Amino acid sequence: MVDLVDGFAEPGDLVRLMGISIAEVSADRVTGTMRVEGNTQPYGLLHGGASCVLAETLGSLGAQAHGATVGRPTAVGVDINATHHKGVREGMVTGVAIPVFRGVSIATYEIIITDESGDRVCTARITCQLRRP
Repeated sequence: MVDLVDGFAEPGDLVRLMGISIAEVSADRVTGTMRVEGNTQPYGLLHGGASCVLAETLGSLGAQAHGATVGRPTAVGVDINATHHKGVREGMVTGVAIPVFRGVSIATYEIIITDESGDRVCTARITCQLRRP
């Protein structure tokens, strides 16, 4: 797991509780994984909200990394949407966030979440406002 303290905000309690592990952080790409177990809805499928938490975590880290390059290192999510394509009952999911738009005051990232077979589970997009400390 990447140490998020080095230039980035603490991951927060929710990230730890959900078992999210960050593998790579840069303004160009953020990757991370999350376990399915413990993050399911009543039917035993990965909860859509859990996918949104993974997506927001990864996209916000990318926005924060970009914001640091323009003097606005605080990224605050202002919009998120997600399309859930496939249910997952076990294992791990992997999210990859890549920038769609990087400006001085906002940054938008697309996050693709896949299962262990590489099948797309969810496509999400987050826009963050970039703020000065």
